[in-house]
Amino acid sequence: MNNKLNLVLCWHMHQPWYRERQDGEFRLPWVYLHALKDYSDMAHHLEAHPNVRAVVNFVPVLLEQLDAYAKQGRDWIDNGTPFSDPMLNLLAGVTPIPESNKDREQLVHLCTRANRERMIDAHNHFHRLCHYVHPDPTQPIDHRIIPHLKDSYFLDLLTWYHLAWLGHSIKQRDDVKSLMEKGGCYTEADRKQLIGIMTEVFEGIIPRFRALAEKEQIELSMTPYAHPIVPLLIDFNSMDCSMPEAPKPFYPDYTGGEDRAHWHMQHGLEVFEHYFGIRPRGVWLSEGSVSNEALYLLSEFGFSWTASGEGVWNNSCRLSQLDVDNPDFRRNLFSVQQVGNKDTRVFFRDDGLSDLIGFEYQSWIAEDGARDFVRNLENINNYLGENAQQHVVSVILDGENAWEYYPDNAFHFLGALYEELANSHVVNLMTFDQATQECPSVHLPTLCAGSWVYGTFSTWIGDPDKNRGWNRLVEAKEIFDEVMATDELSDEEQEEATRQLAICEGSDWFWWFGDYNPSDSVRDFDELYRLQLKHLYLLLKRPIPTNLNDPLSTGGGEVANGGTMRRGHNH
Repeated sequence: MNNKLNLVLCWHMHQPWYRERQDGEFRLPWVYLHALKDYSDMAHHLEAHPNVRAVVNFVPVLLEQLDAYAKQGRDWIDNGTPFSDPMLNLLAGVTPIPESNKDREQLVHLCTRANRERMIDAHNHFHRLCHYVHPDPTQPIDHRIIPHLKDSYFLDLLTWYHLAWLGHSIKQRDDVKSLMEKGGCYTEADRKQLIGIMTEVFEGIIPRFRALAEKEQIELSMTPYAHPIVPLLIDFNSMDCSMPEAPKPFYPDYTGGEDRAHWHMQHGLEVFEHYFGIRPRGVWLSEGSVSNEALYLLSEFGFSWTASGEGVWNNSCRLSQLDVDNPDFRRNLFSVQQVGNKDTRVFFRDDGLSDLIGFEYQSWIAEDGARDFVRNLENINNYLGENAQQHVVSVILDGENAWEYYPDNAFHFLGALYEELANSHVVNLMTFDQATQECPSVHLPTLCAGSWVYGTFSTWIGDPDKNRGWNRLVEAKEIFDEVMATDELSDEEQEEATRQLAICEGSDWFWWFGDYNPSDSVRDFDELYRLQLKHLYLLLKRPIPTNLNDPLSTGGGEVANGGTMRRGHNH
C-alpha cells in the first residue's frame, strides 16, 4: 500500500446514435467531430504521459459509429464511395454546394456550430469567412450576402470548419500546418488530403486506446449498449426517492424493462469485447444512474465496480440514516463503498473537483489550474489524515464536451495537469478496479436511486416534455411485445427490430427535452427520436401512430455550454 492519496481520473466517452435507423444517414456530425478533436487529443495526452493512469469509459454505440466513419473514410479514398454523413459528402465534393439561398444559408449555419472564441476567432482565416456573413453570432445570418457568394467560399468554409475541429495534437502535423497556412482557395486535392488525415484519425482512435489498455496504463470500462437510464427502464418508481413530488409518465411502468436492461448489458459487452478484445471489469451506468435493482444487475454480470455522483451518496446516507453532515463521517465519500450485500462496489464522484475541470479552469492559466487542482487534493489528503492511503478520490467527467471552452482544446491544461499529477508527492493515480482490490470498503446500507446530475433523474423524467417522450416509448414497446409474441418476423427481422428499440431507449432523447435547452438542439433530437420510433413501427410492420408527427418539445432556453453539459449539483 502506498502512503499517498489515491485518485481515479475517469473520462467518459459518449455520443448517442446519430444515424437514421441503423444504417441510414448521420443526422448530426458530433461523433466524427469529437473523434477529430477530443478522442484523438485524449489519447495523445495519455501516450505522452506514460506514468499517468486513468479509466476511460466507452459507450458501445459510440464504438460502432467510430468504426463506421473509419470504414467510410477508407471506402471513399479507395473507391470513391459516398459517406453516410452529409457534411463529409460536401467536403469530399460527392455532394455539390447547394444552389438555393436557403440551403446555402443553412450550410453557413452548420459550419459555424463551434465555440466562437476558441474555435472560430482563434483562426484568422476562419474568423474572416464567418464574420463576413455572420458578424454577430447573437443575430441571424445576414441573408442579403448569401446570393453573392461563390461556391469557392463555401468550399473554403467547409475546409476551415473541419480544420478548426481537429485536435490540437493533430494540428501539429506538418501536412495540417501546411493546409492551415494556405488560408483559402482550397483545391479538390487539398480537401482530399484533409479527408485522408481525418480518416487516419478515425482509424486510430480505438486501436490507440486498446494499446493503452494492453500496456495497463488505462482501465477500459463500458456503459450499457445504447446508453439507457437503467433504473428507469427497470422501474419508473425509482425516481421516487430523490424526486417524490415529480409527475410520472402516463404509463405506470416500462413493460419488460428489466429484460431490456439485461439486453443492453449483454449486447454492450459483445460490442465492447469485439473492439477491445477484453471483458471490462467495471461499468459507468449511463449518467451515473444507479439503484439497488441496477446494482443487482451488475452483480449478476460479475462487474467489480460502478460509479455515480456525490448527490446520490448524500441522498443514500440520509436514507440510511447516516450522519452525512458530520465532517468526520464525510470522509467516507472518498471510499470504496459496498451497498448492502451486493458484490459490485460503488465509487462516488467528487462533484466539486470534477466541475473545476468541467467549468472553471477554462478561464485560468493552464499551469495555475493544474497546480490548484493538486492543491485541492493536498487539502483532501490533510483532511483524511494518516489513513489517506486507504481512500479514493473519484473525478469523473465527459472526455469531450469541456475542452472546446479552453484555449487550444485544453491541450496545455491537460498536459500541465498530467505533469503535476505524475510528479506529485501526495497523489497516487490508480484505476477503479485497482482500488477495489487495494482499498478497504465501507458499508452503505442502501441506495437512494438517482444520477450524477443533482442526485436525481430530473434531467430524464418528471417534466411534461420528458414524460411525453417516455409515453411514446412505452406505446412502441407494447407493440414490439405484441409482434414478438407472434411468428410474423424472421429471426433477422426480430434482431433488427430489437436493436432499433434499443436506439429508442437511449437517454439522450430525454436529456434534450425541456424548455431550458436551446431550441435548435431540442428540435434536432426531437425529430431524430420520432424518426427512430417511426422506423421501429415500420420494422414491426405496424402503422405509425399519428402522434409521432407532433413535436414532443420545443426548448427555448439558452443554457451555458449549449446544453451539452450539466454540473453535478445545483449552484
